[in-house]
Amino acid sequence: MQNLNQFNTTRLSLELLHVQTNTAFELPPSLTVIRIGKPNEQNSPDIDVSELPDAEIVSRIHAQIVVDGSNYLIEDLGSSNGTFLNDIKLEPGIASQINLGDRINLGQGHNVTFIFHNKLEHSQNLLPTANITEIAPQIVEQNRPNVASKTTKLVGLTLIVASIVILTANIRIGVFFRIPGVILCVAGIFVLCQQRINRNLGWVLIALGIAVMIFTGNIFASVNLLLLLATSALFVVGYLLFTTGKILGHDWRSLQQLINK
Repeated sequence: MQNLNQFNTTRLSLELLHVQTNTAFELPPSLTVIRIGKPNEQNSPDIDVSELPDAEIVSRIHAQIVVDGSNYLIEDLGSSNGTFLNDIKLEPGIASQINLGDRINLGQGHNVTFIFHNKLEHSQNLLPTANITEIAPQIVEQNRPNVASKTTKLVGLTLIVASIVILTANIRIGVFFRIPGVILCVAGIFVLCQQRINRNLGWVLIALGIAVMIFTGNIFASVNLLLLLATSALFVVGYLLFTTGKILGHDWRSLQQLINK
């Protein structure tokens, strides 16, 4: 443990780090007595832990840190579940000195644990400043979602419409049965293109349209199997381009380069 005498001029940098959530609580620099607990109508602690996990084991006014010059002491205030300094239970009302690196547990079971340390040291240990500019662009690039451009959306929509048109044009059914199925499919595609409407509705409409053509037009007897597979593949390619802008990991530009080769 490091002694605090070397930090008597850097009091602003001292804090409590919650181990379970990596949340830092800075010690208020203007106070010589810093109370830890949970607020109610009568009391408002200086360090509020009510939002932390397992906060129910912490008393309203659980413990306090007393600043005596360059010395910092912690004292249990008669809490229900006790205060532990480096796994040693503190006697209520008796202050014990704390040093950098000490572990403070509010209650038993290591559920609410703090480390008393220097904030500047903690920041440097988390991430060196020199590496921030190098790592940040990589993180942004990795977390960037696949967004289809206007061109790929247009191409994808064209392929979807083309697949439906080709399929319906080669189905030998009566005109009175073909139009309702086509209308339902087109309505489903329209719904898929709308961001404010649930896309599941679009798929339901397309499924209904296909079902109408199947059960009323005897599609299985009048549609070529090869044509059905080809139009299905065309529809899937169009949908992938429309939603993600990629086909099997290749975007529109890489596909153009592959075609040109």
